[in-house]
Amino acid sequence: MGWRLKKTIVMVGMMGAGKTAVGRALATRLNVPFLDSDAEIELAANMTIPEIFARDGEPFFRTKEAQVIQRLLENERGVLSTGGGAFMAEGNRRMITEKGVSVWLDAGLDLLWQRVRHKNTRPLLRTPDPKATLTRLYDDRVPVYALADLRVDVQPGFSIEDTVDRVIDALRSRPDVLEEKR
Repeated sequence: MGWRLKKTIVMVGMMGAGKTAVGRALATRLNVPFLDSDAEIELAANMTIPEIFARDGEPFFRTKEAQVIQRLLENERGVLSTGGGAFMAEGNRRMITEKGVSVWLDAGLDLLWQRVRHKNTRPLLRTPDPKATLTRLYDDRVPVYALADLRVDVQPGFSIEDTVDRVIDALRSRPDVLEEKR
């Protein structure tokens, strides 16, 4: 049994929710390309995301991010992982819903903190109190993530494959996106 992907699946959610790891495993399972908007931005700029934030600021980064997401949605069909802030922009949300399907990996604050607290690759958490910053981002973003087309619960005990199973179960409700081939 295989799958036919009709629209790009866009992984959205907080930093640490598993968008890249789950997205990559989902793409492998569906036998489609895996795309990562952050990686594409870094490639185009020849800089890391933290370097772009430091040199050009967040507004510049968000403009580039929107351009990259649009290009990937128009030119590719696969699984697209986006940065945690990408879905916050209304233009991105509209584009994603029109050209793809958004899947919110909904992980609780405690799990997110466990996953991100030892990483220094998160420019938004380079603050005197990163946990308070993460909490504030979480509180601000969750109501917007709730606008996603599909929601998948992420639990501490789940393996990446467990979460992929749940994403596929959610996608089964969207025959306009994913079709089972027998």
